[in-house]
Amino acid sequence: MTEVLFYHLQGQPLEKVLPTLLEKSLERGWKAVVQAGDAERLAALDDHLWTYDEQSFITHGLADEPDAAMNAVALARDAANPNGAQIRFLVDGAQTPPDAQSYARIVIIFDGEDDAALAGAREQWRAVKAAGHEATYWRQDERGRWNKMA
Repeated sequence: MTEVLFYHLQGQPLEKVLPTLLEKSLERGWKAVVQAGDAERLAALDDHLWTYDEQSFITHGLADEPDAAMNAVALARDAANPNGAQIRFLVDGAQTPPDAQSYARIVIIFDGEDDAALAGAREQWRAVKAAGHEATYWRQDERGRWNKMA
């Protein structure tokens, strides 16, 4: 059964949170796919993952590139899984893929300050539960630490 984690962003933007989550996934030996709905967001994430830290970067590529299967992290606009990822990150309202059961974990990250994002996350929660997946809800505290709320 796929574990689905909902991450409710408060006080920190996606650009701060995503690299840390990707690093933790890579430490586990997992490959990852990050799915966003539009090309502009993917381009921004592509740039950001190379430069988010002066001491580090996350090697990655776009899912539609010829060598995408060789990357530990792939950035996608659709449900493609070119690198055989075990974990999929869904950002900016990207929807759970039809092959959700093929992942060990799916992480849905949404902006807690955006009413439309909150409504979308609630809808995804219902769909995930109806599909029989185990779902957990995580929220940031004032120090930016994640607490399991449900």
